[in-house]
Amino acid sequence: MAEPDKELVAIGSIIDLLLPLDQEQRGRVLEYVLKRLDMATVRAPSSVPQEVVSSSVTSPGSVVDIRTLTVEKQPRSAIEMAAVIGYYISELAPASERSDTINADTIRRYFKMAGFPMPSALRNVLPTAASAGYFESVDRGAYRLNPVGYNLVVHKLPRSGSPGPTTPSTKKRTSGRRGR
Repeated sequence: MAEPDKELVAIGSIIDLLLPLDQEQRGRVLEYVLKRLDMATVRAPSSVPQEVVSSSVTSPGSVVDIRTLTVEKQPRSAIEMAAVIGYYISELAPASERSDTINADTIRRYFKMAGFPMPSALRNVLPTAASAGYFESVDRGAYRLNPVGYNLVVHKLPRSGSPGPTTPSTKKRTSGRRGR
């Protein structure tokens, strides 16, 4: 007896598991599985246009709001969170909210929506993020996410280690003397 085609068995199993889920849940599951298997994209069979495969398998539609994106990317600082907001606003936000630039008011609004701790010096977040190389200044108080910031969000977050925002270090300083 011939052995069943392993690819067809896998496809059937995946379809059976995904059928009970709604479209949003399916998107999250497939996105997670692709990340877990270190697969950024899926190679389309020659008979299927690449845009069909890309939109159905790696669709950013599974990220529906800034809170979901923040949980997924786990920024550890206000600067990283600003980059996440810049990415969300330029790439994932609904058309009515989409913009290439952000300012302090945008930061304030999206920090609150994401449930991320508000920095004490909110007006300094974007200039500091620009100094770190994640944004470029386009006008007084207005910034645009640059390729470095984009790559941070898309390819480097979440970072390994403990998730969530960090607080200033309270490490006890020791004197330079030893042996006392």
